[in-house]
Amino acid sequence: MKEFLQVLRRFVPPYKRYLVLSVIFNILSAILNVFSFATLIPMLGILFQTGNTGRATALMPVTLSNLKESLMNNMDYYVSQLISSLGPTTTLLIIGIALAFMTFLKTGAYFLSSATIVPIRTGVVRDIRNQLYQKINALHLGFFSEERKGDIIARMSGDVQEIENSIMSSLDMLFKNPILIIVYFGALLLISWQLTLFTIVFVPIFGWFMGMVGRRLKARSIKAQALWSDTMSQVEETLGGLRIIKAFCAEDKMNRRFDEVNTAYRDNIMRVNIRQQMAHPMSEFLGTVMIVIVLWFGGMLVLNSKTIDGPSFIYYMTILYSIINPLKEFSKAGYNIPKGLASMERVDKILAAEIDIKEPSQPRSIGSFEREIELRDVSFSYSQAGDDPAWVLRHVNLTIPKGKTIALVGQSGGGKSTLVDLIPRYYDVQEGQVLIDGVDVKQLGLHDLRSLIGNVNQEAILFNDTFYNNITFGVDNATKEDVVRAAKIANAYDFIMESEHGFDTNIGDRGGRLSGGQRQRVSIARAILKNPPILILDEATSALDTESERLVQDALFKLMKTRTTVAIAHRLSTIRNADEICVIHEGQIVERGTHDELLARDGYYKKLYDMQQ
Repeated sequence: MKEFLQVLRRFVPPYKRYLVLSVIFNILSAILNVFSFATLIPMLGILFQTGNTGRATALMPVTLSNLKESLMNNMDYYVSQLISSLGPTTTLLIIGIALAFMTFLKTGAYFLSSATIVPIRTGVVRDIRNQLYQKINALHLGFFSEERKGDIIARMSGDVQEIENSIMSSLDMLFKNPILIIVYFGALLLISWQLTLFTIVFVPIFGWFMGMVGRRLKARSIKAQALWSDTMSQVEETLGGLRIIKAFCAEDKMNRRFDEVNTAYRDNIMRVNIRQQMAHPMSEFLGTVMIVIVLWFGGMLVLNSKTIDGPSFIYYMTILYSIINPLKEFSKAGYNIPKGLASMERVDKILAAEIDIKEPSQPRSIGSFEREIELRDVSFSYSQAGDDPAWVLRHVNLTIPKGKTIALVGQSGGGKSTLVDLIPRYYDVQEGQVLIDGVDVKQLGLHDLRSLIGNVNQEAILFNDTFYNNITFGVDNATKEDVVRAAKIANAYDFIMESEHGFDTNIGDRGGRLSGGQRQRVSIARAILKNPPILILDEATSALDTESERLVQDALFKLMKTRTTVAIAHRLSTIRNADEICVIHEGQIVERGTHDELLARDGYYKKLYDMQQ
C-alpha cells in the first residue's frame, strides 16, 4: 500500500479537483444508499404486520444521545399518519416511490463518482507516457546502447497499460470503498452495536486470507513483464533483420527462438492470472461464511433476547451485504495493484535514469560561430564511473578554424565518430575540454549549441513521413522555395518530383521506399535547409553509387565553401581537397597535414591510400 500511495502522490496532484468531486459524490451515494435501504423497515412492517409500524404518537427531537430511537420513532410517526389517512396499500406505494427516487439519486451520484475518476485514470496514463517519451529524448545516447529497443517499447506499451489496468483501475477502490465502508459501518453500529462487534471479529480473518494468496503476485508479475520485453525485443530485431533472416534461410531458427520466449511468457502470465482469478471465488466464499454466522447470531438476538426486531435485522443484513462488496473490491485490488507496481518499477528504470548530458544551471548564450572549434587535451571512454576506463580517445588536441574543412581518416574503431560526437555533446569528455569560440561546450545551452551544427551520417536516418516533412525536420519557418532549393543543391529534386505526389509523397518506414543513395540525398537536403555554420559529415557519401556520389560531392563541395566542416571518410578520394587531414589511430592523432603532405611522409596515410589504390 505504501508503494501504491507513493505512485498516487507522484501523478494524481494535477487532478485534485476531480478527486474532490469524486469523494463528494461517493459520500452522497453512500448516505443515499443507507437511507434508501431504511425504507425496508416500514415496508416489511406493513407487509407482515409485525406491529412495529404505527406505534409512535408524536415526533421526537433528534440528538446524538438518542439518534437511533428518535429516527425510528419519527419514521414510525410519519408512516402511521400516512396509514391512518391513506390506508396501508397506498402508503406502501408512496414508500416504494420514495425508494425508487432515492435509488435514482444514489445511482446518479454513483455514476458521477465513477465518471470523475475517469479523467484521473486516463490523464495519469497520458502523463506517464509523456514523461517516458520526454525522458527518452533527454537521455544521452549511451543509455540506449545498453538497452534493447524492444524492451523500451514494451515499457511504454505493455507496462504503462498494466499500470492503467491495475493501479489506475484501483482508484475507485481507494476513494470510493473506504467511504462506503465507513458510512455502512456507522449504520451497522447504529442499528445494533452488539451484532456489529460480533461481525468485526471476522473482517481481519477475511483480509488475512486474501493477503496470504496475493503475496507472491508482484514477483511473478515482474518476471512476466520482463518476458514480455524479451518478446517485443525479438519482434523488433526480426523486423529490422528480415532481409538477413531470409538471405540465410533462418526463418525456422527465428520461429523457434520466438516460440521459446513466447511460451515462457505464456506460462508465467498463466500462473499470475490463475492466482488472480482466486480473488473473486475466495472473497465470495468468505463473505457467505460471514453472512451465515451473522444470521445465526442475529437470529438469536431476534428470537431470544429481543434486542433487535425482525425488520431492523433484515435492514441490518442488507447493509452488511452491501459492505461486503467494498471489502471484496479491496481484496481484488490486493491482487491487481502488485501487478501494476511491478510494471511501475520497470517504467521507473527509465524515468529515474540519470541524465548524463545536463543543461548548465546558467547557460551562456551563443548566437553565431565566429572563430574556431578546439579540442584541448581530450580523453574519452564509454566506461561508467567506477569502471576501469577503456580509452577510446586519448590526449587529442585539434583546432578547427572557421571556414576550414578538416577530414578525419583511419581504421574502423579508431575513434573518429566518437570525436565528432563530442562537439554537439552527444557525450561528455572525461578529461580535457571541447571549446567553441573559447567557450566550453558544457557551459552552452544544448539547444544553442546544436542549432549551430548540421549532421549528415553514414546511415541516413529518415522518418515515416513525406519528403517535405523530412527535409524541414527541425526547421520551423522554412518556405516551399527554401525546401526546393535545398533539394536541388542535394541533387534530390528530380527523383522527388518523379514520385507519385512530389514533396508530399510518403517515403515509408526509415525511408524504406527509397534507394540508399536517395535516402542519403534527402538527409543532405535536410542539413542544407538547416543552414548551420558547422557541418559534420560522417561518411556522408558511403551509401551512394558512383554517379550519385559525384553529384552529391559536387553539391557538398559548394556547401562546404561557406561552412566549417568536419568530415569522416574511409574513401580518401572524397577528402583530398580538405584543408587538413587528421589520421586517427587507436584514439590518437598520429598524423596531420594536407593530402599531398601526408603522401610524402610515407606513414599511416600513405599505407591507407596505397591499399585503396
